[in-house]
Amino acid sequence: MRRIVVALLAFLFMQIHLPSAFAANLIANISLSSQTMTVSQNGIVRHRWKVSTARKGYVTPRGSWSAKWLSKNHRSRKYDDAPMPFAVFFNGGYAVHATFDLKRLGRPASHGCIRLHPENAAEFYSLASQYGLKNTKIVVTR
Repeated sequence: MRRIVVALLAFLFMQIHLPSAFAANLIANISLSSQTMTVSQNGIVRHRWKVSTARKGYVTPRGSWSAKWLSKNHRSRKYDDAPMPFAVFFNGGYAVHATFDLKRLGRPASHGCIRLHPENAAEFYSLASQYGLKNTKIVVTR
């Protein structure tokens, strides 16, 4: 009887702690050359979306970062209170966020942030929130 109780307690303990030990790895790969963002969960591609990155005279930094913080209804202090909904910040003031300038998606148009269609930005924001910032990686390549 004691073995059954110990086994049951061990099983319950594993059920509570396994999700954090095996938390999903969420990776957003942004290609500056193709102006696309590919979102993978645990190595499986789940989404491929058009983006807009830095236009001429501005820079979208290249590299790899963990997500730092989220802001659902962010507004830019630097650029005239411009809306940046569903912002996932990854490097200082740089974020993946929604845009309403949909006709420019798929080509450079931003001051450096990575812009997405609002539905896609909301989805990425939700995934980053669900899986946690430390499990969300943003990778920007040429």
